[in-house]
Amino acid sequence: MIKVLVVDDSALIRSLLSEIVKSETDMFLVGAAADAYAAREMVNQYAPDVITLDVEMPKVDGLTFLEKLMKARPTPVIMISSLTEHGADVTMRALELGAVDFLPKPKLDIAKGIEQYRLEIVEKIRSAASAKVKPKSQISYAAPASLKFKTTEKIIAIGASTGGTEAIKDVLIQLPVDCPGIVITQHMPPGFTTSFAKRLDALCRIKVIEATGGERIVPGHAYLAPGAKHLKVIRSGADYRIELDDGPRVSGHKPSVDVMFQSVAEAVGTNALAVILTGMGKDGALGIRTIAEHGGYTVAQDEETSLIFGMPQEAIKTGGVKKVLALGKVSQHLIEVLNQMGKEYRI
Repeated sequence: MIKVLVVDDSALIRSLLSEIVKSETDMFLVGAAADAYAAREMVNQYAPDVITLDVEMPKVDGLTFLEKLMKARPTPVIMISSLTEHGADVTMRALELGAVDFLPKPKLDIAKGIEQYRLEIVEKIRSAASAKVKPKSQISYAAPASLKFKTTEKIIAIGASTGGTEAIKDVLIQLPVDCPGIVITQHMPPGFTTSFAKRLDALCRIKVIEATGGERIVPGHAYLAPGAKHLKVIRSGADYRIELDDGPRVSGHKPSVDVMFQSVAEAVGTNALAVILTGMGKDGALGIRTIAEHGGYTVAQDEETSLIFGMPQEAIKTGGVKKVLALGKVSQHLIEVLNQMGKEYRI
């Protein structure tokens, strides 16, 4: 039984989330708190397995509560965020502080929307309950390894879901400014991908942008799939370019890692390096196998460092993963593989 604590200053949202939790046979609502003070008491009293937490609360805001919680009693937290630019920025900060996942506040005037919301929050709570949450620690990043092989032929493709915002950051921040062009699909709704790309761009040596379609993929740049659009890589003469697709969900997602990986397999072939990181579900598993079948090099994050091992595990099961690595070793390994490819190319 998953013990859930709902924390939100809106009585309406508290009631909605409480009813959703109580309707599930594998969940138990331990309480619904209107502010951080009441939430703190309930955390100490009931030791919930998962907390849904409003980003913007009176008295003590959600971020302050989250930061203190992760130091004192690390607990899987799902942030409930407003659909605004500020809400997206705050959510990115919450994920950095240790929140497992997030969900925008529901549109309460649309019945169909409420049912979809119920399905999403229930899935996220179940996933969060299995997450390996640890106290946040300061990470010191080593200087990027030197890339001895400069090329526009190679493309790195990265796919992730739950826990992926921090995992992607940890990979990109350790890559040198002249690394091959990178394409990224992270399961995230519109608006939040804009904020995520800006945050990555401010932290990394490489240039990180949210893709708008038509971009030429060049070294030292990373292109993030926008929320609600599939990102594909296509060949255009001697160039690789970004194409955005507004088609249906694939593997349950839009953007889908499978869509991106399949396109990379077809357009890039043996010049592709694919990485699948933490996340729930199976998205990316078939795509990474296709990349391997086309001669590309494939890497999956290991179970120990994955917040949720679902996506990497499913990819490994397909037999399409060449190397399984701890998150902190992914960037260095990619550089080593590229340098080895460079030696073979020169021979």
